[in-house]
Parts: sequence; structure tokens; C-alpha cells
Amino acid sequence: MDASWQEWTADDAAAWIIEPVAGDDKYRRGVLGIITGSPEYPGAAVLGVEAAHRAGIGMVRFTGPRAVRAAVLARRPETVTVTGRVQAWLVGSGIDPGRRSFLLQGDLQHALADRVPVVLDAGGLDLVGTHTAPTIITPHARELAALLTSREIDASEQEVRDDPAGWAQRAATELRVAVLLKGAVTYVCDPDGDRYTITAPTHWLATAGTGDVLGGILGALVATHHERLATDAEALTSLAATAAFVQGEAARRASGDVGGGPVTALDIAAAVPSVIGSLLAH
Repeated sequence: MDASWQEWTADDAAAWIIEPVAGDDKYRRGVLGIITGSPEYPGAAVLGVEAAHRAGIGMVRFTGPRAVRAAVLARRPETVTVTGRVQAWLVGSGIDPGRRSFLLQGDLQHALADRVPVVLDAGGLDLVGTHTAPTIITPHARELAALLTSREIDASEQEVRDDPAGWAQRAATELRVAVLLKGAVTYVCDPDGDRYTITAPTHWLATAGTGDVLGGILGALVATHHERLATDAEALTSLAATAAFVQGEAARRASGDVGGGPVTALDIAAAVPSVIGSLLAH
């Protein structure tokens, strides 16, 4: 990795956390639309919605199958499940791209036609390039290799693992989107040359569902900054680095609460508000 990659710090992240003021309402604060989860993987939706609420969003609108909506509302009853205005979309976690229903395809097309910033994760990665809104993709090594191979760019999972910085930058350049490549060191970059790393403060992060939590945090930050993104799409890269920092710090705190031991994805989501508060006071 060359020296052009900058490690993202608490000082950097603090600059991208916005505290509500007296004149704010839920719409000014930001509304995140979420299309995630499936009957096979309802937890992806629950975790992403949970994390978005914990990260300080004004409102979450969730779209998904009835059983998944029920699971989301059981955990977070303040979630709205009817269509309406949104300022950003989080799409793909817990969705099998090979098993999208006709209804889901329509929901995805509607979301991507909104022209608001989009976070594409997991089962939504193949949608990159199908719309013109500011976009960030959030794959891990295997997903990035598969995505690039589908675009006739030969890349194996091992090659991506051996040179994550190089492949993240190549993906950003070739696909013309911001990239957050997840790992023990997360690489965030864009086609304009912004390059950031976030080193995980605990390896207990390597557990099921933590990527869904990251997606919810990032989606919330993107929606909260919708006014800035309307004129500065490059800010998406800094928001992604901030989301990865918040997720890592939340994991560290959650692990510390149990004596430095293992944590679950919901533990991490629950620790997000304290991280946000610390950054505001930084």
C-alpha cells in the first residue's frame, strides 16, 4: 500500500457527525429508505434498520416482504413501512440477486430512479451502474472479486485479499463509484483519488451481521448529510470512512463491556449512540 492512503481517525470522523438543532425535524434530519432482507435472511433487515436508528437518522422507511417487515417492526416499531420521500437508499443486504421477485425488482427500480445517494451492499452490488445517483458499494473481498469478474475484469478472491488497496482503487476507477472494501483493514476510495483506511480496533468484528450494521450506520450518515451531498458527491467517501470508524469503535466498546470478549452484531449497534456522542464532544 502506498503512502497516499490516509488512516481515518476520530478527528476526521468527528467532522462528519451532525448534532440536531432546535429547528430540525425528521425530514431535515434525514430519511433513509432501506430495501434489505428476505424470508431466508430477515436478520439483515433487522440489523441494518437497528443500526440506522442508533446512528441518529430522522426516519427509516423500510420496504420488504411482509414477514421481514414484521421482524423489523417487532424490533424497531418507529420504522415506517409505507412509501414516501427519502434522502438516501440502502439496498441489498440479505437479498439473493438470483431470487428477486417481480415486486422486489419494481421496488429496486423505483429506489434507483429517485436520484438520491445509494449504498449498495451484498445482494445489491450487481445494480452498480444502472443509475446515475452518487453511489458507494460495500463488498468484502469475495463479493468484490465476483462483481469485477462479472464485468469482465479477472479478479480472484485471493488476489483481492493479497492487494486490497489496489483492487479497491481499480474498482472505483472502473465502476466510477466510491468503494468501501471491508476487512480487518477497511479501504475506502473513489474515482477522484480520495483514499482512506480504517483499521479494526478488535477482531471480534468478524462475526455474522456486522456488515449489515455497517450498512445501516453508513445509510444513516448519508441521509443525514443529504443537503451537502446534493452539491458535493465526493463527500460520500468521507461518510463511508466515518461509518467504518464508528462501527469499529462501537465494536471495541461493546467488547470492553464484556471484558474484552466476543460481541454480536446487535451489541455493536447498541454501542453506536455512545460513539456518536463521544465524537460530538471530541
